[in-house]
Amino acid sequence: MSQAILEKYGEARLPRYTSYPTAPHFAALEDPLAYADWLRSVDAGERVSAYLHIPFCRSMCWYCGCHTTITARDRPILEYLECLHNEIDLVAAARREALSIGEIHFGGGTPTIIPPDAFAALIAAMRDRLGFAGDVNIAVEIDPRTLTADMAETLGAAGVTRASLGVQSFDPVVQKAINRIQSVDATARAVDRLRHAGISSLSFDLIYGLPHQTVKSCIETVEAAIALRPSRFAVFGYAHVPGFKKHQRLIDETVLPDAHARHEQAEAIATALVAAGYERIGLDHFSLPEDELSVSQRTGRLHRNFQGYTTDECRTLIGFGASAIGRFEQGYVQNAVPIGQYQEHVRRGELAASRGYRLTAEDRFRAELIERVMCDFRVDVAAVAGRHGFDAATILSGNVALDALRSDGLVVIDGATVEVEERYRFVVRAVAAAFDAYLGTSGRTYSKAA
Repeated sequence: MSQAILEKYGEARLPRYTSYPTAPHFAALEDPLAYADWLRSVDAGERVSAYLHIPFCRSMCWYCGCHTTITARDRPILEYLECLHNEIDLVAAARREALSIGEIHFGGGTPTIIPPDAFAALIAAMRDRLGFAGDVNIAVEIDPRTLTADMAETLGAAGVTRASLGVQSFDPVVQKAINRIQSVDATARAVDRLRHAGISSLSFDLIYGLPHQTVKSCIETVEAAIALRPSRFAVFGYAHVPGFKKHQRLIDETVLPDAHARHEQAEAIATALVAAGYERIGLDHFSLPEDELSVSQRTGRLHRNFQGYTTDECRTLIGFGASAIGRFEQGYVQNAVPIGQYQEHVRRGELAASRGYRLTAEDRFRAELIERVMCDFRVDVAAVAGRHGFDAATILSGNVALDALRSDGLVVIDGATVEVEERYRFVVRAVAAAFDAYLGTSGRTYSKAA
């Protein structure tokens, strides 16, 4: 791989493009009541998604980029859950009629930090107060170190269909450097408990670019992980943004791998996973051929949202909990980020949304371009433009970033079709950024593109 390409594109700080425009462009809501109008505008019977944020952990992993709070006590968690139930009531009241929720994702923090009966109660509240579709997919993020047998059984009984387990790295040197000690045995025990509970669709999260990490330790982690045969892997590059996440200052920057080493680690992980029978999905996911993620990619139905690559085709996402983001035809809404502010909104009987963004026609056009590039590594700009009432020249003419990508050999442009060269797919975010009209206007520091 050319060192010049790595330095030019791999070191670039770019969004992960799980939405467009990205969250740093959200602003204070001019009309807080608009959220209620958006809730009521969802068509009756339309299948929708829900995201529930549980922003608590027992200890802080120093690499973490999530909105989470460390607590050794249960009381703050139980008080938060009470507000979460009240928010569900508020959304139901604003909606005024049943929804058809078909996808639910519990994120964190550590969602399984809550008591088993509290988890079951949340599922029941969603079903009874908001309404479920005929079939519901429920996904939960899990810290294997704290998953109890009782919680695993509760997840299965509640209808959970997918579980995402944080692994990151099994290298003890790396684990010590990121304050996350997790054995292979503890992970295997969690896997056994979930499968015993009837949850067979499992995904492992791995991270490269961590302190002291090497290609050798990455491969050893993959070998231990594939022995447990999860359905999917999500492989992310560590985003070191200590100015944004102050606990990352506890990580020694001098032992972080550079762009070239990060690329070697990412490709070594990818090679090992493909050799083990997993198919490469988009930028950073891998799945077994029979998994629905692989099927979606083969049939052109792969999507990308706040949880990464997904088979979720819902147009509407409703977010619950502090910092949760919702997506509607009209735009995005985000709940208050600090837990205290979120709880104060709810306790006053108000919907918790505090920030948002109203989409323009051009935003929707560019969003589809970015999603297709991120999912398929190619996009027919003319076809997408036609669906949105635009001319392809809006994007292609005078696009300095796209011209530079073509000049550097990263993309091929055939007529109005832009395709990423296979060997440069690891910097696909740089190609997506060529369609981003707002890049550089938020003042936000993003993760490295590779």
